[in-house]
Amino acid sequence: MKALIIEDEIPASKRLQSLLNELDTTIEIVDVVDSIEDAVLWFESMEIPDVIFMDIQLADGMSFEIFEKVDISSPVIFITAFDHYAIKAIKHNGVDYLLKPIDKGELESAIHRVKRKPSSTIGDIKSLIKTIQSDSKQTYKERFLVKVGDQLKYVPTAKVAFFYVEDGYCHLCTFNEKTLVLDYSLDQLNELLDPNEFFRISRKLIINHQAIDKIHSWYNGRLKLELLPKPGFDTMVSRERVKEFKAWLEN
Repeated sequence: MKALIIEDEIPASKRLQSLLNELDTTIEIVDVVDSIEDAVLWFESMEIPDVIFMDIQLADGMSFEIFEKVDISSPVIFITAFDHYAIKAIKHNGVDYLLKPIDKGELESAIHRVKRKPSSTIGDIKSLIKTIQSDSKQTYKERFLVKVGDQLKYVPTAKVAFFYVEDGYCHLCTFNEKTLVLDYSLDQLNELLDPNEFFRISRKLIINHQAIDKIHSWYNGRLKLELLPKPGFDTMVSRERVKEFKAWLEN
């Protein structure tokens, strides 16, 4: 199997090459290119590889631009640190991806999927690009109108520390510790809130990154958060969400 790597971060590229060599000695890395421009030139002059490992964010732009300039028929496994628009779109369109730092087990699974069946088609990727372009233009909710007694008040989204579900109702808690009931579900809020500012750490809680005071490593690979203001219940990041949560914080 011949593999092409499109990655502009040297440490990430070296790690991927090392992992591929460890996992499957039959994989031949034919080249490593680090930009959209070089990738386009490569595809115009070289034989199409069996699989492409492609970082989404390159120094000269989003790697999706490559597909607008050349035809690619090889299966593609995308690689990303964290980009909410990209990950959401990738999951929606069923395209394979790996989250940085690349996990050896996840890489092995991705290779097996490629060998069984191409991980993505050009149709999948074109659909993915359209989804990302649409999502990147999305605007997010800037304020909420809530009922307080017989009055209506608005709360700027930036003043909300976290949203949570309790006794079947959705609430918001502001940084000055006001708690108000909302006529939304957390699923709806997850679509309305800016993903750069808010993260859903569990089925019952969405937090503003500015509300995080301390982060503790917890047993079973989980994380325990201390928030300000204090919510009065445990705020745990599940093991399945820890990697994505850390990437969200870093970006």
